[in-house]
Amino acid sequence: MPPRLALALAAILFSTGGAAIKAISLNAWQTAGLRSLIAASVLFALLPAARRGWRWQTVGPALAYASCLTLFVHANKLTTSANAIFLQATAPAWLLLIGPLLLKEAVRRRDLVYAALLAAGMGLFFAGVPEGQQTAPNPMLGNALALLSGLAWALTIAGIRWQARGRDDSGSLAIVVLGNALTAGLALPMAFPMAGSGADYAIVVYLGVFQVGLAYIFLTRGMKHVEAFESSAILLLEPVLNPVWTWIVHGERTGVFALIGASMIIVSTLWHARRAG
Repeated sequence: MPPRLALALAAILFSTGGAAIKAISLNAWQTAGLRSLIAASVLFALLPAARRGWRWQTVGPALAYASCLTLFVHANKLTTSANAIFLQATAPAWLLLIGPLLLKEAVRRRDLVYAALLAAGMGLFFAGVPEGQQTAPNPMLGNALALLSGLAWALTIAGIRWQARGRDDSGSLAIVVLGNALTAGLALPMAFPMAGSGADYAIVVYLGVFQVGLAYIFLTRGMKHVEAFESSAILLLEPVLNPVWTWIVHGERTGVFALIGASMIIVSTLWHARRAG
């Protein structure tokens, strides 16, 4: 498979998460736990690289990733898909704060400009929040959880960078598998009693096998052969398509301010990735 097509398919599969999560009547703990249990099993079974790179340094980033997965599912249950995905996409702004502290990475002037643009876009999601949507029963709380999921994702990235220094990158997939396993272990005890329909469990299987598992398989194949800027540009299909699927499936509306904030995040991310490349 051409690597760019693999990346595009990964982004498309990732982007279906919001609509699928909202279609499930199971609560957030049940959805997060079952999805991650299936995803961890699929990745561990199908990707040999996921069975390598296991060391104690994997645990910290995996815990951060588990927090990201759990917060993101909770956010999707409470706010719009657009808000959840784009607020998580502000992770690079958090990373500019974390990098110098944990990784001793220098912050450049363009990084500060990028962080300011992301922060401005982030703030717009909390302005003029559309109320009264059945698919977004508590948008302010959902937005806050989505913002925290962005912080957790930034900690995950920082942990991957830290543990990969001086080694190969096989540990990144181990972090993904362990993070999903930890999510399942932490969420499932709070998931009972569990009563859902056959459709609920079918969607959960889709999320675990395809939206996470198969998407990461495509991602790992594509990233090996495509440069960083082009990869980041292709993967922006995920936040762009995420609210589209939710609008098609659920009729969910995205607020005007959120659309402006999303545009700022996309444009500034492309600009920063191009300058960094």
